[in-house]
Amino acid sequence: MIWIELFLTFLKIGAFTFGGGYAMLPLIQSEVERHGWLTQAEVVDFIAVSESTPGPLAINMATFVGIRTGGVLGAVCATLGVVLPSFVIILIVAKFYEKFRKSRAVDGMMYGLRPAVIGLIGAAFLSVGMTVFFPNGLQTTAFSGAGFWLSLAIFVIGAVLAFKKLHPIAIIGISAVIGILAGYGLGL
Repeated sequence: MIWIELFLTFLKIGAFTFGGGYAMLPLIQSEVERHGWLTQAEVVDFIAVSESTPGPLAINMATFVGIRTGGVLGAVCATLGVVLPSFVIILIVAKFYEKFRKSRAVDGMMYGLRPAVIGLIGAAFLSVGMTVFFPNGLQTTAFSGAGFWLSLAIFVIGAVLAFKKLHPIAIIGISAVIGILAGYGLGL
């Protein structure tokens, strides 16, 4: 049954990833592609949409995949699957917080998780970057297309504006306008 498969898949994603949505991206991408629920390009497109809409990335992705593959019940199952592990963990942590707050083992575990989370975020960045900049694989012909240079320009403009402390909504809006104009003007 698709609903059980959605629930169990997103339960696994929620249970075995730490560090939020970006750290979850490699596992989400792997699972939804393995099941054939989304293509690599669709994952990247949805990340762009999800980043410009309210709510956490993993929940948005679970809800979208669920509704697309199993209707409303699929969305409920996938979303419940991805949030249930965090919910249970927070309940347990809240119950025992005072007892373990100064535990060296807990501090050590959190210290050890930090590099793994950074690695997962880096893997997501590379995966999305490869899909955006090199959709047909790493080939020299990719550098000759207008799409590559436009994507690179939008990335650079976004990075510069982010470092200049421009509000994220303005960056998203500017990037969207550039993308729309390029889509209509250049036929991308």
